[in-house]
Amino acid sequence: MRTMGRKAIAVLIVCLGILAGSAVAQSQLRFCLRSEPKTFDPLKVEDDASAAIRYLTGGVLVRMNRQTQALEPELAQSWKVSKDGKQITFKLRSGVSFSDGTPFSAEDVAYTVRQLMDPALHSTTGDAFRSGPGNVETKIISPTEISITFPAAVAGVDRQFDQVAILSAHSAKKEMAVLGAFMVADYKPGATVLLKRNPNYWRTDAQGRKLPYLESIQLDIQPNRDVEMLRFKRGEIDLINSLDSEYFDKLATASPQLVHDAGPSLDSEQMWFNEVAKAPLPEFKKNWFRSTTFRRAISEAINREDLSRVVFRGHAQAAVGPVSPANKFWFNSNLKAETYAPDAALRTLQGDGFRIENGVLKDKDGNAVVFSLITNSGNKYRERMATMIQEDLQKIGIHVNVVTLDFPSLIERMTQTFDYEAILLGMTNVGLDPNEQMNVWLSSSENHQWNPQERTPETAWEAEIDRLMRAQASSADARKRKESFDRVQQIAVQQAPFIYLVNRNALSAVAASVHGASPVILVPQTYWNVERLTVK
Repeated sequence: MRTMGRKAIAVLIVCLGILAGSAVAQSQLRFCLRSEPKTFDPLKVEDDASAAIRYLTGGVLVRMNRQTQALEPELAQSWKVSKDGKQITFKLRSGVSFSDGTPFSAEDVAYTVRQLMDPALHSTTGDAFRSGPGNVETKIISPTEISITFPAAVAGVDRQFDQVAILSAHSAKKEMAVLGAFMVADYKPGATVLLKRNPNYWRTDAQGRKLPYLESIQLDIQPNRDVEMLRFKRGEIDLINSLDSEYFDKLATASPQLVHDAGPSLDSEQMWFNEVAKAPLPEFKKNWFRSTTFRRAISEAINREDLSRVVFRGHAQAAVGPVSPANKFWFNSNLKAETYAPDAALRTLQGDGFRIENGVLKDKDGNAVVFSLITNSGNKYRERMATMIQEDLQKIGIHVNVVTLDFPSLIERMTQTFDYEAILLGMTNVGLDPNEQMNVWLSSSENHQWNPQERTPETAWEAEIDRLMRAQASSADARKRKESFDRVQQIAVQQAPFIYLVNRNALSAVAASVHGASPVILVPQTYWNVERLTVK
């Protein structure tokens, strides 16, 4: 056997290095979307499937790190927010191009902002920037610097840009020309969306290698979670981004190394009573539901620890209030979860004129306390929760009728006819900032679910929440904003318009072949760092 010369060895090492780099880049990640994407236009995103594609393809000026919850530079190298919170100025990266080769500049940012804020677009992403009447102004200072001025202060304005994928002002491909790590290569409705790596993506790793490592991502459209789980077990897909607790435990029994419980998520399960004045309910029931004493007593009589343990198999924790402890900055740490105290709840009700007769709770006029609790049919977790709440309240003489409705019928009763007594549903929170809850807490809002679209606040505490939410939204001082929102959380717990039950844990599954995954509580849980994932 002949000995290689130094030159031959060097050539061999270089070739092996090229092959190794190719092996990293030519891998594919596969997972499921649970619904058809409604749009590929990042400014029109409203559904989860479209949001996933926006995250994978859209280039943003700044990105919230889903692991640390800190804001990090992306297409913008730096930024500055004015003291009054009305203006933000971005210093952009130079030498960046869209996926089709069109150069990126401040002109594209200005174009994107104009499109985003166009009232005719009806963009939910744009709604987060609508701080007051008037137009948003953009000023291009140079090809790499731009200022954006809003008619009124936008609280946390820099964080809002995490959701704004920049469009090209000049590309013939319009929204299909992207600045993110991947681009849409093929779409078969009802079947798949294929993404391929963006050859012009600007980011590199610490060793100078171009990102992303993956060559492509195949997104199969599959709404059936049983099928999704079966395909994961067969190795046909590489991850499940959000896993139900039942599936989690089944998979954990056979393959514990594949499942991840990141802890309490931002999502909550909650119930509320109908407080709408025009609701077709008996007056005595309206009186119960509009009584803070009644609502607080109901809250005390529900065993949240049992809900977490039985319904969610321990993959949930008792909710404290409007904000999950997972929201590290905005959570009011002085608040504690409601203690299960049925005896105290009964004493509270008796002090308000209620009494027990033959095991039945009656109000001061002799009306038996009976109400219906509606939840969406087919959601076995909520159906189980409703049954357990029914059993808990029976212990203090309250009879609850559990009613399940298809989702459209439930929404109609909740938002149009107001023909309901109590509802059990969940709330999915994607963002961290309290501004994203404005549509819930302002008394004039449609999503002020217990009593929507009040012309003026009907209670003093709702008026106070209105004031506090507007105060935090108009301030650029994070400390002052937190003081206001801490007080909102405190009032919400004291008044109990929503009875917060549990925060579900962020559960996911990732195949052993996927390297670099570090599941977190924020959306997207498993592929938030997709540009650095590999599949081997």
